[in-house]
This record gives sequence, structure tokens and C-alpha cells, in this order.
Amino acid sequence: MIKLFVGLGNPGPEYEATRHNAGFWWVDAVARELKVGLAMDKSYHGLVARTSIKGQTVWLLEPQTFMNASGKSVAALARFFKIRPDEILVAHDELDIVPGQVKLKLGGSHAGHNGLRDIHAQLGTDDYWRLRIGVGHPGVKAEVVNWVLKKPSPEHRTAIAECIDRSLKALPDLLAGEMEKATMLIHTSKPPRPKPPRPANLPPKEGESA
Repeated sequence: MIKLFVGLGNPGPEYEATRHNAGFWWVDAVARELKVGLAMDKSYHGLVARTSIKGQTVWLLEPQTFMNASGKSVAALARFFKIRPDEILVAHDELDIVPGQVKLKLGGSHAGHNGLRDIHAQLGTDDYWRLRIGVGHPGVKAEVVNWVLKKPSPEHRTAIAECIDRSLKALPDLLAGEMEKATMLIHTSKPPRPKPPRPANLPPKEGESA
């Protein structure tokens, strides 16, 4: 089961609504779902919440170290409470996924994400779960830093918020350690298709207003 849910981002109001803080948005949503509040804990260099699910302690963490030192916070909590890497899920912004989609995976490259890079280094392994929240790509590598440190468009922000809400349907499976079920649920959960506009020259259906 997942015992530690981590959201990546940068502290401070100037970063709060930027793409790089999508991981914070996700953990905030989990905290609301579990009805817990995050509070600063200097021992773990981050905002922390603790709860119990079916007798098992579950932690939520938002490192306040700034993105490049996220691993300092994650490793401090994980080591103290003897949480294995494969019991950790890290939610983060993902350039290679479009806004409105989210993917779950275990292990793999940090792909240049500085938060993941530091977690790799501090844990000494890449064998932890990642929830990759799509924020899209600017199309030019040189623009990536500006892209992730800026606010998404209202349309993209809505799409990201909606995919975060949909991903929470997998929370019970994540907590139960049913990772295959959680992966399938997250990957098959897609936004509803908009209904096509009704041609103006057709009469209204029964019960519809003209």
C-alpha cells in the first residue's frame, strides 16, 4: 500500500498557481478527501499531515525546500518512519502529458525533473511510484523553465483540476496497495466528451425548449 503521498512544488504565494505546483494541488485534494490538514513540521522540512486508514498510518507531505531539494524532505520522513520507496507516491507536473490527463508509473528516469532528480539521489533509488499530472509542453526546450513557473491558461487549469478530481477515484486502491487496479482506473479515466451542438435548422426534441 501507499503509506506516503508526496506532492511536489515550490513554497510561497508567487508559485502557488504555477504549473510546477501541480503536485501540491493533488496532495491538497487528497487532504480534503481524507479530511486532514497539512501543517509545517521542521523535522521533515515540509507541510505534513498524518492519518490512519484501517489501522495503517498514512502520511501526506508537501516539501517546503523548493523543488530542487525535494528529496531532503521526502527522505527525512521516509527514513524516520521506515517507509519503503515502493510505499511512496510522488505527484508532480509532467511536460510530456497534455493538460487533462494523468498517468501512474513505478520507477524510471527523472526525465530532467529537478524534484524527482533530488528524490532519486536522496533515496538512492528510482523505485517509487509517480503520479504524472499533465501540464503540456511549450514546444521549445529553452522555454521549459518559464513554462512550468507560469500559471496555466484558465482552460488548462480547469482541465488539470478535473483530472485531479478524477484520479481521486483510485485513492482507495492506492491505499489498499491494489496498484494494478489503481493504474487501470487512472489511465482509463478520461474527461467526458462534449455534446455536439444541435443543428439550428432542426426542431427541438420533445421536452426541449425552442
